[in-house]
Amino acid sequence: MTQTIYAEEEVKEGDPGKLMEAEERRALPIQSNLIDSWPQGPSINAKSAIVMEAETGTILYAKNINEELYPASTTKIMTCLLAVEGANLNDKIKFSNEAVFSVPHDGSSIGMDVGQSISLEQALYGIMVGSANEVANAVAEHVSGSIDAFVDLMNKRAADIGCTNTHFSNTNGLQRADHYTSAYDLALISRQFFNNELLCKVANTPRYHFTATSTQPDDFYLNNKHKLITGEVSYEGIIGGKTGYTDLAKETLVTCAEKNGMRLICVVFMEDSPEQFIDTVTLFDYAFNNFGAVNIADNDTRYMPDDSLFFESDNDVFGKSGTILSLNGSDKVILPKTAKIEDTEYTVSYDLTDEDKKEDPSAVAKITYTYNKTPVGKALVSYSGQQGSTANEVHAAKPIFINVKILLIIAAAIVLISLFSGSMSTKVTSNRKFSSKSDRIRYKRRKREFKKWRSGSRKF
Repeated sequence: MTQTIYAEEEVKEGDPGKLMEAEERRALPIQSNLIDSWPQGPSINAKSAIVMEAETGTILYAKNINEELYPASTTKIMTCLLAVEGANLNDKIKFSNEAVFSVPHDGSSIGMDVGQSISLEQALYGIMVGSANEVANAVAEHVSGSIDAFVDLMNKRAADIGCTNTHFSNTNGLQRADHYTSAYDLALISRQFFNNELLCKVANTPRYHFTATSTQPDDFYLNNKHKLITGEVSYEGIIGGKTGYTDLAKETLVTCAEKNGMRLICVVFMEDSPEQFIDTVTLFDYAFNNFGAVNIADNDTRYMPDDSLFFESDNDVFGKSGTILSLNGSDKVILPKTAKIEDTEYTVSYDLTDEDKKEDPSAVAKITYTYNKTPVGKALVSYSGQQGSTANEVHAAKPIFINVKILLIIAAAIVLISLFSGSMSTKVTSNRKFSSKSDRIRYKRRKREFKKWRSGSRKF
């Protein structure tokens, strides 16, 4: 018999008595509205919300983004990220007694029983589409050997990403006092998640069909409760997302959308249904309508022309080498549509992070851009390829490494060798043997003439 399982229980209509609480949340300040010449963002009922551009990390909208709040099932974004980083899609995920029975029987699940197994790929859909708590636990046991070890991994990964207001205590987001994150931290985690093509596909699935197998006997469908994914709330460019709900967390929502060269992540915390979807659409509209991506290499002429003259030549000792250093052709800044790249300020740093080196192994410096003291993007300075390459070709070309210290050592060695050779030549000629008396006389005469020329007594 085929059945349909919903990702989370239907959320009851908001209590009219909570209207005051919603108004108090709406009245909280919007930090991004305090930035000079920044487009003024909308008021929303969520207690905390952020819109972040995924590639650059630019924060376009910020409301109470660092407060520690309960993430509910949006926790599972981290669970799935670690799953694809630590296991293979064809791995069999087996369900232990602890995985199944350590979660409430009336919570989100897809009805897996002890001893059953599914593939990791199916488990990802179970977690993201069905919001299955027991599947999150089983994946944790498979990746790390135990749920506790996986939770430790979650916290380590969060710290590595840069999260400072996050602590996980379970794999699924069930309510616990020591299980929390912030809108900003969850956006950082989501940047990593939505950088994975498979996870984007899984997270943008409105309905998934489980068929019976020898290790899982049921045939059923999972229906996603994220209305921007199912199309119940229509919006162009949706990449994926995850819902969450507990009594204390209220509605939480993570959504990613892409348009006009920008991939935006929106996180909404502590909202009443269905306002989480309305707030998300409002924030996406604000961000896409007021900001744009500007390619740095194509538009900024302030840095490379002045600072790269030493590194370029049309015809030097290396041949026709062209420009040795260039800006990464794909790097960009995110600016208000009323601003130009000349309105930004920049700083140059030679201290590159591991993430910078991973992005471009040939990078030697980084230019960080700000607009009215707000970070808006960066560009890596890299060794370029052949002259005449396009920006993308330059970025993809094999790097040319020139170590100035080694060149100076080589030059010094050449000078020393020359001096040594001259000294040896003098010794050789002073002990020279001649085949005849006339040859010796002729050599001595030329030697006397050369000495007179050097002393200035004779001109040639």
